[in-house]
Amino acid sequence: MENLEYMKKYFLVLIGAIMVSALNAQVVEEGESALVYYSPKTAINLDFTYVVITQERGEYSEFAEAMLGVDNAVTEDQTTYTLRDVRIRTTTSTDYSRPHKVTAEGGIPMLLSINEKGLLKGYNIPNETTTIGKNQDKTSTKPRSSVNKKESVEIAPFPEEVLEAATPLAQANAIAKQIFHLRETKMYLLSGEVEHAPADGKAMQLVLEELDRQEQALTELFIGKQSERIEHKHITFDPTEKEQYLFFSEENGFTDAENIDADTIKVNMVLHKQTLTPADDTKKKKKGTEVTQIVYNLPGSGDVNVTFDGRELAKRTLPIAQLGVDVPLAKDLFTGNELPVIVISEKTGNIVSISK
Repeated sequence: MENLEYMKKYFLVLIGAIMVSALNAQVVEEGESALVYYSPKTAINLDFTYVVITQERGEYSEFAEAMLGVDNAVTEDQTTYTLRDVRIRTTTSTDYSRPHKVTAEGGIPMLLSINEKGLLKGYNIPNETTTIGKNQDKTSTKPRSSVNKKESVEIAPFPEEVLEAATPLAQANAIAKQIFHLRETKMYLLSGEVEHAPADGKAMQLVLEELDRQEQALTELFIGKQSERIEHKHITFDPTEKEQYLFFSEENGFTDAENIDADTIKVNMVLHKQTLTPADDTKKKKKGTEVTQIVYNLPGSGDVNVTFDGRELAKRTLPIAQLGVDVPLAKDLFTGNELPVIVISEKTGNIVSISK
């Protein structure tokens, strides 16, 4: 038994030593002329879109049918959530477990372009110039005026009789009379049966809009209000986890597993690792093509499927960088009078284009 434990510890130490040696092989030594870049790492990002409908009960909803003939007034405050769809995307980070060192000893000019994340962008690519367009300037300096609008409070245009009424029934009666008075005023304006009509069409429009606003505010005291807005929820996860479970209910929106009224959103991943085909024995005997220290990533892929309440919301096949393999570039690419221009995808690490 003790020997078994000793062997386990020995293998763990051995594996650790191998991993450390592999990492140390990529460390730049003091005074060494070298560049280091990393392979990208892919995460799955789900952008869920859902609708939030908010209903607010009117203060006098119990009198809506009797006084206004409305039988569908909101009788209680309620918020409902409806899941609409989901968009499957990817986000990219740096895979620090896969560093790549390129030294001057390789005989290839070190014309690598590396971004701020340490990811390879390409070889011998033209310098990029950053310009700020007019639209960007406007966006960055545009004042936000929506805050003041949110802070304003809409006050219903109560007639004096409402303020003097002693009971809710009397108040509702006074408000209903004011609603009918506003409707009559609009009818008289439209038919021209008023002594002091607005001077022109624009003035008439403004008066009618104000009357509509007042009528709407008073009517909402009986029938209530309903508003609708679109919300988003972003979920990011490592694709190697293969399965994710989320929970969504009509009463609470995104919630947890303890909510018995919630339905399950299942995210399923089927992963496909990239592999390299072993070389034929006949090719092994021949002199192999010389390769450089510059490697690109040949990514694997993953099938993402999102289902909710038994129905499919979305599915997509995406490249997964960390499921890929490193492939070195041949030295033959760098021969001749002109060096190649090689563009590398910062998302996958794969080659986008090679040109001279």
